[in-house]
Amino acid sequence: MEVGSKRIKQIILSLRNFSRLDESERKSVDIHEGIDSTLLILQSRLKNHKIGESINIIKEYGDLPQVECYARLLNQVFMNILANAIDAIEESLVISHPSWVINKGNICIRTELTDDKQVIIRISDNGPGIPESFQNQLFDPFFTTKPVGKGTGLGLSICYQIVVEKHGGQLQCISVVGQGTEFIIKIPLQLNS
Repeated sequence: MEVGSKRIKQIILSLRNFSRLDESERKSVDIHEGIDSTLLILQSRLKNHKIGESINIIKEYGDLPQVECYARLLNQVFMNILANAIDAIEESLVISHPSWVINKGNICIRTELTDDKQVIIRISDNGPGIPESFQNQLFDPFFTTKPVGKGTGLGLSICYQIVVEKHGGQLQCISVVGQGTEFIIKIPLQLNS
């Protein structure tokens, strides 16, 4: 019971940190804490019962100071991109992609601070990748690469709005079919007024 109650407490704290319901305005936060809370919420999907394998999370966190941002919104971006990465890895098993056999399912999260005070968060997976013909449309509302009934086509569009319009940043996707996909989030360390 003690282990269970500690686990429940940890989940509740992570949900609170993730949602940041008490913080609708911009605030200086630890970006890594937001990513870790998102991963904890997605933990049941990472210990994938559908495919019988766990997805490996590789964290390569740089030394980041507190970042001024809309934390609740940024956590939504992490949730969307990480959930899409999990979906891609699940899909790679269904189509028996060779990268799964060699590397299992991997999601790598890297963070860094550039010399010009930009925070870069890279989230990559070794799923099947996105065909080049789709890449220009990824951030368009209602565009989805998922089968009918599986996706709304709004997730990446909303992510784009949060990163670019709310934070004055950039959101980029680099993908190679057969090798995986990387999303690069770049936001200023401090928001402009």
